[in-house]
Amino acid sequence: MNTPETLILRELLAHEDRFVSGTLLAAKAKMSRVAIWQHMEKLRAQGFEFEAVRSRGYRLTAKPGELNATLIKAYLPLRDRGLTITVLDEVDSTNDEAARELAAGRSVPFLVLARRQTGGRGRFGRRWLSEPNGNLYASFAFRPKVEPVRMQTFTLWMGANLCDLIANFCRVAPGLKWPNDLLFSGRKAGGMLTEARIDSDQIRDLVFGLGLNLRTPPGGWPEELSTRATALDAHAAEPVEVNKFTAALCGRVLLAYERFIRGDHADVLADLWNRHDVLRGERISALHGAHRITGTAAGIDEEGCLLLRTDRGRVERLRAGEVTLEKRLI
Repeated sequence: MNTPETLILRELLAHEDRFVSGTLLAAKAKMSRVAIWQHMEKLRAQGFEFEAVRSRGYRLTAKPGELNATLIKAYLPLRDRGLTITVLDEVDSTNDEAARELAAGRSVPFLVLARRQTGGRGRFGRRWLSEPNGNLYASFAFRPKVEPVRMQTFTLWMGANLCDLIANFCRVAPGLKWPNDLLFSGRKAGGMLTEARIDSDQIRDLVFGLGLNLRTPPGGWPEELSTRATALDAHAAEPVEVNKFTAALCGRVLLAYERFIRGDHADVLADLWNRHDVLRGERISALHGAHRITGTAAGIDEEGCLLLRTDRGRVERLRAGEVTLEKRLI
């Protein structure tokens, strides 16, 4: 549901360099001009700033620099405004919080965002550094009600869409490392984690989690991450406005999810993945169970398996595993 603050912001953003009359805002929000002023005071308390001139109206002059649910909603395109958004100052894990809210019966789709995670994690339960530095810690929640076998390529599909979004929004060239890492120049900037709860032969609850470094820590990366981590601000030509980017992310994730559920994504997945794949054609080493296999990465197949061509010409299909580039660890 659109709050009065969201409606006011949406109108001001549509005329960001001009004044908007209080009368027009009152008509759009279907309330009195006194009520408009009261809601604008609430927006000021959130970090928004306005210029008010008699007989001309209001003009937006400053927006919060940190995550703000009202601003994200105001940026959302019309088709995505049914998405509900929660922004938390701190949480153990946005994926865990989304799972708890799904179990409690919250309507889908919804998005949980946090400014800090105390227990952020990636694949194999590895810790994801989640300090309050303006980065993005996000989890989208769905109830797809599809067979588990259909979800094999879900994370790959979402990752390819995420890279496409970043390439278009930020004018940079991110890369994908199978199955769920986002890289710039060989360093990790983000990771994805999909978790599901299965009832009988259907996926009941689905959480798609994303951790994305938007900003380099003020004091630099911790020593153990200094050669392996990076952030979007180190590669983008301009600073990334976190709320506008999050709104764009919402639109892309919802559209990609709908297309995946319809099943009309399969024909373009391979091409989209290959556009950003950093492993294809490279010498790699893969830990597959207790065995280590080396060879050349040859893309993915229709089931999302990594194809590895060994030195003997045999093609191995890897459904899971830990992969490194032989010339450098990433």
